[in-house]
Amino acid sequence: DFEEKPDIFIINTCSVTDFADRKNRKIIRKAKKINPQSKIVVIGCYAQLKPEEISQIEGVDIVLGAGEKFNVDKYLKENHSEKFISCEIEDVTGFHSAYSFGDRTRSFLKIQTGCDYVCTYCTIPKARGKSRSGSSEQIIQNAKDIASKGIKEIVLTGVNIGDYGKGLDEDIDFLGLLKKLDTVDGIERIRISSIEPNLLTDEIIEFVASSRSIVPHFHIPLQSGSDKILQLMKRRYLRELYAKRVEKVKEIMPHACIGVDVIVGFPGETNEEFVNTYNFINSLDVSYLHVFTYSERSGTEAVSMPGVVSVDIRRERNTQLTSLSLKKKYAFYNDFIGSTREVLVEKSKEPNIYTGFTDNYIKVKFYSPTNLENQIVEVSLMDINEDYMVNGEYENIVVN
Repeated sequence: DFEEKPDIFIINTCSVTDFADRKNRKIIRKAKKINPQSKIVVIGCYAQLKPEEISQIEGVDIVLGAGEKFNVDKYLKENHSEKFISCEIEDVTGFHSAYSFGDRTRSFLKIQTGCDYVCTYCTIPKARGKSRSGSSEQIIQNAKDIASKGIKEIVLTGVNIGDYGKGLDEDIDFLGLLKKLDTVDGIERIRISSIEPNLLTDEIIEFVASSRSIVPHFHIPLQSGSDKILQLMKRRYLRELYAKRVEKVKEIMPHACIGVDVIVGFPGETNEEFVNTYNFINSLDVSYLHVFTYSERSGTEAVSMPGVVSVDIRRERNTQLTSLSLKKKYAFYNDFIGSTREVLVEKSKEPNIYTGFTDNYIKVKFYSPTNLENQIVEVSLMDINEDYMVNGEYENIVVN
């Protein structure tokens, strides 16, 4: 939501689904209504994939592709006559380090971008280019800068962060980077945003279990519980490997939270294949799901595959897996009722009522008469409320 009337809007777009494209167009039009005299610059994945389409939207002044989006100021100053400026994604090879700092408790630290995978439903490689990484020296410096701002948690982000190390002169992989980050003073928690199951090695799992700051929370994309569909998607694993990764995490860290990405309605997903997916996920000791309804993306291999699933059936399957997700989350939360966990406290939205997350990603709500924002406190977990948060009782401060 826009709260001001700026002279320049820079709109960074996503294009992971058709819904995201529609949302981008809506935001662009809304920006122009807020200030009809403003300049509108559109960057990001949608800008790289469909620059001409965006340039036709009334009010758009500049569209910058992946290779040019970091030069926004240059194009604004030069007042270019061309409306969109992009290059072939194969020519995009640089890495621009970045981290967020608007949130007092948590910062998103970019360590990698691009992807070398060829999943048949995905446009991200065409939007972001080949896998490439930031130098460990720059990433560690960014982590220290984040710590100096008093921020206690870092979330490691990228397109395929388990592929970290690609494109670097130094001999380092994702595990090596985790080991370096674990030594940064002032950062109490490091969270892995998402990691492919074939890149989540036993060594990474074991290091997380023994580390000082890497939290026991894994988000592991599955996409389908059917080997047939996984092969059609050109994923780099089958369900057996996925199950082994979940079992390994839970064997070493029974308290760990595991999130799952899954796509419903992919071409060729018969009712039998969907039931296989449902039953497979139900059998896994996982904590929640992110359920995506398959949407056709132009330029992908999947868009021309046979066995198209009707939109109504896709929605029904989404509903079923969303219900399973709530069941899984409730069961996971319930395992910790009666225990005491450390919570990183977020900004209060109502007087004396605080929320935050445990290290293993349980959302907790509790009362305190004193300001606890950005402190790590011990909270007794009492019961689960109707909003799927855990009601807690504040005990004491651990880190302030």
